[in-house]
Amino acid sequence: MTIGTDEEILRLVAETARRLNDRQREIALAMSRLLAREISHLDEDQRLVELLEASVDANVKTILHILANDIPIEHLQPTTAATEYALRLAQRDIPGHSLVRAYHMGQNDFIEACFAELQRLDCHPDLKLEVLRHISGVVYQYIDWVSLYVFDTYEKEKRRWISARGNLRSSLIHKLIAGHPLSTSVFEHETGYRLDQFHVGAVVWSTESAPGPDDPRNLERFILRLAAGCSCSGPPIVTAVDPSMAWAWLPFGSKPPSLDMDAVRDATTHLAKDCRLALGLPARGLAGFKRTHEQAQSAKAVVLASAGRTPAAVSFGDPGVAMVSLLAKDMDSTRQWVREVLGPLARNDDSAAELRRTLHTFFTTGENYGKTAELLNVHRNTVKYRVSKVFDPSGITLTHDRMDIALALQICHFLGPAALPGGKQHG
Repeated sequence: MTIGTDEEILRLVAETARRLNDRQREIALAMSRLLAREISHLDEDQRLVELLEASVDANVKTILHILANDIPIEHLQPTTAATEYALRLAQRDIPGHSLVRAYHMGQNDFIEACFAELQRLDCHPDLKLEVLRHISGVVYQYIDWVSLYVFDTYEKEKRRWISARGNLRSSLIHKLIAGHPLSTSVFEHETGYRLDQFHVGAVVWSTESAPGPDDPRNLERFILRLAAGCSCSGPPIVTAVDPSMAWAWLPFGSKPPSLDMDAVRDATTHLAKDCRLALGLPARGLAGFKRTHEQAQSAKAVVLASAGRTPAAVSFGDPGVAMVSLLAKDMDSTRQWVREVLGPLARNDDSAAELRRTLHTFFTTGENYGKTAELLNVHRNTVKYRVSKVFDPSGITLTHDRMDIALALQICHFLGPAALPGGKQHG
C-alpha cells in the first residue's frame, strides 16, 4: 500500500526543512560544539573553531535549502566556508580523517534533528517514515558528494603546502615540537640554530580577515626586525604555520634576557600594525625550546579569547596571563566560577563593569586608595565609595576570600564579556 504521493512527501520534506531553518543557527552551533568536543584536533585553536563553525553553518544552510526546494545535488557548488576549512586543516597538518569524521558525525546529528522535527508533523506514522527515508537519502547524497570534494581539496592543499613550507628547517622544527625522535646535532647542523642556549618562543599572526600572499614573508620580516631590537645573540628561527601565522624562537646565548615588554609592545605596534605577538618566557636547551613555545601558545590563547582587550604584544610572564591561559581552556566552567565568586559583579552592564575595574585596580595597587584613584583618574573618595559598595556589610557583600575575588577580577580584566555568564569566546 502506498502511503502518500511523491508530491505529498516532498511537501512534508519542505515543511520539515522550513521548520528546521527557523532554528538553523542553533542547530549549526550545537553541531559545531559536538564535533569540536568529540573529534581530535578540531578544537586546537580558536581560529580553527571559528572556521569549523562557519563551515558547519554553511553546510546546514545548504542542506536545508536543498530539502526545502528539491534541488538536485549535481546543481550545487561546495560552499566557500567548507572549502576554506579543508584548506586550513591541511595547512595545520591536522589528519584528513578528522575532516571525514566531522562530516559523517554531522550527518548523524542532522538526521537526529530531522527525526525529532518529523515527530511534530500531523500525518500518518508511515508517511513520516517515508519523509525520513527521503531526507536521509538526500542528506547521504549531499554528504557523500561534499566530503569527497573537500577531502580532495584537503589532499591537494596538503601537498601544495608541504611543498611551499617543506624546506628541511621547517620540517625539523615541527618534528621537534611534536616530540619525534631527533638528533640535536642534526637539527643544529641543518637549521644553523643552536639549541644549547636561552630562547624566547614567539607566535605572531595577522589580524586581517583575508591574509594576502605576502603575509608569511611579512611576518618573518617583522620577527627579524623585532629580534634586532631585542639584542638577540643571532638570527631567530622562523617557520610558517599557515598563511596568517608563524612560530619563531629568539636566541639569547648563555644569559637569560630581560625583555622590556613595553618596548616590545611599541615595536609590535609600529613595525606591524596588523599583527599580534605572543611570547613565552626565556628557557634553555631542547626542553626550553619546547616549553617557551608552549607558553607562547598559551599567551596567544589569552589574546584570542580577550576579543581585542589585550595589547599588541603579550608575554606569558605578564601578570595574570599564565593563570588566565589555564582557565580559558574551559570557558564554561570559568564563567560559572566567576559568577559564583563575583555574584552581582558578574553582570554584563556598565555599573558592574565600573565596580570590577575599580576593584581590580585596587587589588593591583596593593589596596592603595590613592594609587587606584590616580590610575582611574577619579577622586580618592570615589574609590572608597566603590570599594565600600562591595565589602561593607550593607553593600554587595562578596563571600569568597580576596584571593579568589582578585583572580576572578583578573579573568574579567583580560577576557571581558567572554568571562561573564552568557558570554562568548572570541578569536
